[in-house]
Amino acid sequence: MIQKKISSLSTILKNPIEYLKGVGPLRADLLKKELEIFTFEDLLMHFPYRHLDRTKIEMIGSLDASMEYVQVRGIIVSMEVVGERRSKRLIVHLRDKSGTIEMAWFQGITWVQKALTVGNEYLVFGRLSFFLGRPQLSHPEIESLRDSNAAGKAFLEPIYPVTEKLKARGLNAKAIAKLVQQLFLVIEQKDLPEFIPSSIIKKRQLFLRWQSLRAIHFPENTSQFEKAVERIKFEELFISQLRLSLLRSARSRFSKGVVFSKVGEAFNRFYHECLPYELTGAQKRVLKEIRMDMGTGRQMNRLLQGDVGSGKTIVALMSMLIAVDNGFQSCIMAPTEILAKQHADHFKELLSPLGIEVALLTGSTRSPERKKILEQTQNGALKILIGTHALIEDAVKFQQLGLAVVDEQHKFGVAQRAKLWEKSAIAPHMLVMTATPIPRTLAMTAYGDLDYSVIDELPPGRTPITTVHRLDDARPQVMEFIRSEIDAGRQAYFIFPLIEESEKLQYEDLMRGYENVKAWFPEPNYWISMVHGRMNADQKEVNMRRFVERDTQIMVSTTVIEVGVNVPNATVMVIESAEKFGLSQLHQLRGRVGRGSEKSYCILLSANGVGKEAKERLSVMCMTNDGFKIAEKDLELRGPGDIQGTRQSGALEFKLADIVADKVLLEFAKQDADLLLSNDPDLKLPDHESLAYYLRNAKSQHPWAKIS
Repeated sequence: MIQKKISSLSTILKNPIEYLKGVGPLRADLLKKELEIFTFEDLLMHFPYRHLDRTKIEMIGSLDASMEYVQVRGIIVSMEVVGERRSKRLIVHLRDKSGTIEMAWFQGITWVQKALTVGNEYLVFGRLSFFLGRPQLSHPEIESLRDSNAAGKAFLEPIYPVTEKLKARGLNAKAIAKLVQQLFLVIEQKDLPEFIPSSIIKKRQLFLRWQSLRAIHFPENTSQFEKAVERIKFEELFISQLRLSLLRSARSRFSKGVVFSKVGEAFNRFYHECLPYELTGAQKRVLKEIRMDMGTGRQMNRLLQGDVGSGKTIVALMSMLIAVDNGFQSCIMAPTEILAKQHADHFKELLSPLGIEVALLTGSTRSPERKKILEQTQNGALKILIGTHALIEDAVKFQQLGLAVVDEQHKFGVAQRAKLWEKSAIAPHMLVMTATPIPRTLAMTAYGDLDYSVIDELPPGRTPITTVHRLDDARPQVMEFIRSEIDAGRQAYFIFPLIEESEKLQYEDLMRGYENVKAWFPEPNYWISMVHGRMNADQKEVNMRRFVERDTQIMVSTTVIEVGVNVPNATVMVIESAEKFGLSQLHQLRGRVGRGSEKSYCILLSANGVGKEAKERLSVMCMTNDGFKIAEKDLELRGPGDIQGTRQSGALEFKLADIVADKVLLEFAKQDADLLLSNDPDLKLPDHESLAYYLRNAKSQHPWAKIS
């Protein structure tokens, strides 16, 4: 019955676009190449980005700079082609009884000239700009009123996204609208059946799907359009939350995991004898969540997020000790050799009283040592292995891998993380960590198929870092301040933008910066280390070690030290060209200072006259040290598609929904999805059959992954 009811989902809407009246093979090729419209359904889901209110016409004399898009009506009084070659343009003047506006075309000049006639009346729509106080429109939409009844139409006319190539071939926004009108002549309400349960539609007071899709394209009024948009946004968010909840539920019910049935001697001795400080309440809460996960017999797949310095690593170590107590091995995979080595050194120091061996495996591990590590990993003698991508090489075989920890998870692809699953007959428990706090809205969408824990409390005794923004003009004062800190026995970082292998100019910038720092802090009174991505691993390690051991007072570096470098004596960080960095990266860099008991400072140096958004980023950094507030602002400024690690999840490819602007709607969608699945986890109830069928058969843009 349900199969029959929704069968049209895979028939008429799946028709190739060339079969729609008015399209044909040539236009179809253009629509496929330019807009990725292959089927009737693709055209239906090609939404207008705005609507033109044909009832609202501005007087030219009343236009002002606060207006973005305007519609005017008037008579063309002059038309002239000016300039030559690349500077060639068509200038047209339109006049109404209140004034004159200039219109300009830089492309398609010949076609526009043929289409327009001096003395005729036109309706014009476009983005408004001003030059020397005079209003201008560039490449506006223009329609003759002599042969048209466009004026005074009592509806909102859809304006669709199109490309210049489509316009040149006669497929402008108006032509697309005619194709969508033709589409609605051949599809009916039965072709767009409702799949959101009636109880949710009633509860949220939503439009029906058919009603919404018609109204998004051709609304009768603004209110109807807004209700239609709300419905489609809710649908997108609800379906994404439902898919993620189903994945999470399936993993919880069917994904077999090793059982860690006890917390034994290794964990308890470490907790009582070796723990260097009292755990925070947040760390204890997260450890409890992890312990419960690993004792259920189902595979744990948990995201652990926390701010810089919140103590995620110690939580990971104690989780690994639970694996040791239950006779299993564990590993931690870090994105860089520096971070992996730091973890290894830290773990060895903490675990030495317990006699638990820790090994480090990276690309630069020497052959004899590598051979020994591989043997001990395979025979089970080695319980804790720390490394880089080297851990997922085929040569690395575990006897019984029970827990795999991935540090800085956004630096690894899904396929790389999934390789850790293959290291054990029963998939190991997974703990993926990030030091970049993730806003709740982003976590709900991009990482919703994981359980996630948050360490939202910093260890006691950490002094807040003072952050200031200074322009290049203030460099002498900045240098004198750093000199005073170094003379008091402290150390300082100078950070420059990242060097890529091919970017010679950035390398030269770093070297100039290094020479500049040396000029301010000459030898033998001051000693400087330098680290960047072009250095070989040995040289990088030597230079880093000299700074860690206080042989040098200043570290000049690129962002290779963004994560994991721990020098408690470093109290000042200067970030050069700070306007070039994103908010999250600035916050990560800042986290390298403030790790000891002394007052610490982060100085953001920028050029004069930075842009508005860059200025806002720097202002946020100066106002707060809270990584979660910074992450929220980063999401707001940059959008979800640009945040590290979210693109690969595919979870944010919405047509209309925006997880920042629509966070309330997202919360409702999550509540409804969770409630629905708690009552009907397999979607077997009659009211949910349409939804189940839709999920099985509808086109999905989301490559949902088992590990996010």
